[in-house]
Amino acid sequence: MSFGFGKQVDLDFDDAIKKVTEELQKEGFGVLSDIDVSAKMKEKLDKDMPRYRILGACNPKLAYQAISAVEDIGLLLPCNVLVREDSAGKVHVDFMDPSSVLSLVEHPGIEPLAAEVREKLQRSCDAL
Repeated sequence: MSFGFGKQVDLDFDDAIKKVTEELQKEGFGVLSDIDVSAKMKEKLDKDMPRYRILGACNPKLAYQAISAVEDIGLLLPCNVLVREDSAGKVHVDFMDPSSVLSLVEHPGIEPLAAEVREKLQRSCDAL
């Protein structure tokens, strides 16, 4: 996919959430939001689906740099991390590619910042 990267992991769903959160913390990210999409689909539409959670990850130092450069960049933050089960029960962890998303912003300081964020997220992914 052109807007993200990730992999299938040999962890159960809850352990994948815990592990990705730990790896993100090692790179200076905290999880600001945790959206349980599958629970909401059941609640709002009475539809069952495999487990599907979107974690909103933020590195405060890098987010501050981005917001200082382009005030409206908050529309593209935080970095989403998707933890999901497929129909066979396999667990996948996928990361939004900040270089792809932030390429929408026309500001000279954003491209290197996006590359730095991507490197940190890639290290988190590689450690899973």
